[in-house]
Amino acid sequence: MSSPNTSNRGGGPVVVCVAPNGARRTHGDHPALPMRPHEIAVEAAACADAGASVIHLHVRDADGGHSLDARRYRDAMAEIRSAVADRLLIQVTTESVGRYSPQQQIALLHELRPEAASVALRELVPHESAVSKAAWFFEWAQREGVALQYIVYDADEARRLVSWVRAGIVPHAAPNALFVLGRYTAGQQSAPSQLLPFLQEWPPEWPWSLCAFGPSEALCMAAAIGLGGHARVGFENNLHLPDGTLAARNADLVANVADIARRSGRGTASAAVARQIYGDSRG
Repeated sequence: MSSPNTSNRGGGPVVVCVAPNGARRTHGDHPALPMRPHEIAVEAAACADAGASVIHLHVRDADGGHSLDARRYRDAMAEIRSAVADRLLIQVTTESVGRYSPQQQIALLHELRPEAASVALRELVPHESAVSKAAWFFEWAQREGVALQYIVYDADEARRLVSWVRAGIVPHAAPNALFVLGRYTAGQQSAPSQLLPFLQEWPPEWPWSLCAFGPSEALCMAAAIGLGGHARVGFENNLHLPDGTLAARNADLVANVADIARRSGRGTASAAVARQIYGDSRG
């Protein structure tokens, strides 16, 4: 395997995204995990103060389960906006969690028309027969100004996304990707070295972020920052500080990676800069 091209990786402020709750965890996993709109808004404000410029938003149904209900999203987004104004870019998730079809995921974005959204390739396009419909959706999102972030779980998916850009299926000159480390490893534990196969497939001038599982999250973020990427941290994937102790809240994880970004010389991006970086993927 050849080494990844890192010649143009490096510079620019780091977009720190916080994923404060995810789809599965509850107060049983951590008493400070925010689930209701007001709780999410309070945490969003603390994370913005700590250095975040993007929030990756999940909402829950009345029983605390994962939901793609547009009304629930609107309620949570209104609470967040009231708490932080425009200091955070709000990115909604379309994650299926085995409950929602690709059609339902697309329908959410059609109804909600958010500023930004994440889409997982393996969920939205589970087989080749779904490519043409996905291409139509990608074109719609670009036209409507919905900044998409493409979630990829391994180097093969990164290669697939690059090939779709070159084939015109994804109408973005430089798509914005989230590389997920360790999602399908034993115990969902991540290591910085797992990033290298992704970068081998990814053009160095295209934007990318990283998320990781477990207490090694901070080491993985340090690697991403050193190689020109951006960071996503939070209770969705990790509850622990680098020393293995339980974090008190999401803002502690944000503050740690923001400090790494500042000490690296890159610094942290404002929400305005984050919107430019995420928005550049629109074409």
